[in-house]
Amino acid sequence: MALHLLVITHGMWGNPNHVGELERVVKEQHPGDDLHVLRPQTSREENTYDGIDWNGERVVTEIVDEIASLAVQGRTVTRFSITGYSLGGLVARYVVGILRQRNFFDNITPVNFNTIATPHLGVPRMPSSFFSSMAGVIGPRMLSRTGEQFFCADKWLKGRPLLEVMADPDQIFYQGLAAFQTIRIYANAVNDTTVPYVTAAIEVHDPFVSREATGLEIEIDEKYSPRVASVRLPDVPPTPTPKPTVLSPKWFKSLTNIKRPPLPPFLQFRFPFNYVVYLMIPILFPTFITLALFRITVASRGSRLRIRLLEEEAATPGSVERLAHVLAKLETQVESTVLDLVEETESTPGNDTKNQPYLKPVQRRIAANLNKLPLIKEIAYFPTIRFAHAVIVCRDVKNFESHKAGVGIVKHWANSFIL
Repeated sequence: MALHLLVITHGMWGNPNHVGELERVVKEQHPGDDLHVLRPQTSREENTYDGIDWNGERVVTEIVDEIASLAVQGRTVTRFSITGYSLGGLVARYVVGILRQRNFFDNITPVNFNTIATPHLGVPRMPSSFFSSMAGVIGPRMLSRTGEQFFCADKWLKGRPLLEVMADPDQIFYQGLAAFQTIRIYANAVNDTTVPYVTAAIEVHDPFVSREATGLEIEIDEKYSPRVASVRLPDVPPTPTPKPTVLSPKWFKSLTNIKRPPLPPFLQFRFPFNYVVYLMIPILFPTFITLALFRITVASRGSRLRIRLLEEEAATPGSVERLAHVLAKLETQVESTVLDLVEETESTPGNDTKNQPYLKPVQRRIAANLNKLPLIKEIAYFPTIRFAHAVIVCRDVKNFESHKAGVGIVKHWANSFIL
């Protein structure tokens, strides 16, 4: 029996349950025995610190084992698709490179390649954001190998960061990606502080950051809301609303519209208990930060130890050779000119430069190369949701009602899937 194998990979700190709704909906849309879904188990939670490359190697091992297990049952995989959420999208691109290097696609047809809220350009620095600036400093140090790769601070091949190598048209990652029948990427337009629009949509300019000032007109797809059907700038930008005079009635009224500090869902209570939580923020916030940093530090140390052991195991005679080692041996091209890793970041020229994310030259090169591929870009618009990163895949609908708002995007992904 011929099978179509769909692999769905989760994100940083995640587990296979985070993409469970994707599996449920795609099976609902494509019932029958000719679609088989695999949610890899070995790249979960703290293992996500170990790098895009090592997690890619783990996922490939599971794919090979799954195909062998299916073959024993008389079920032959003839078509292959992969969808990655967040970090999982980068892992998926690495997986494609390994599979191409192993001639996997000689007998199996690559069909759908999808990513959802994936940082294809790495992590951009957001303007006027304390947390973004802090993340740029501590991320490469505290998130182990994955953190270095997120911020393009690693030296993977010829001194270049892995994300740049994966976007090089001369490398197997890019060539493997180009072999897929369709390449579709989903990005949040707003309210995704984890993976902002520019990096998820592989763009160097964000039209949504100044949407109120520019009067950007956003049309929503009625069938797959909140999918964006179209965007356009008006011929004449709107007249800026004058600020109210201090101490005027309008000024006092504006104070009531100030947004409350965002709280995680488990701390969101109704009146009057919500005010108790806000009063406790000076105590809760430092406590949470301390616990989070402690957990991240411990996990990062554990990751570096695991990586050391994995490298030693990979060097053992008779072990399966890692893709990184294969590429290093095959690399015959002239040394690339390596820019200093602490490159000056640039925002996109334009009237709203001050609001645009800052991108390094290497991130712009990545975007330029990836945009040469026949990408289909889909945008999700959640203007009233604070944590859109989880909502876009309905990550935990059992515990968070708000995550159901992403069902239109999940259905669009499933209905666009070519069986």
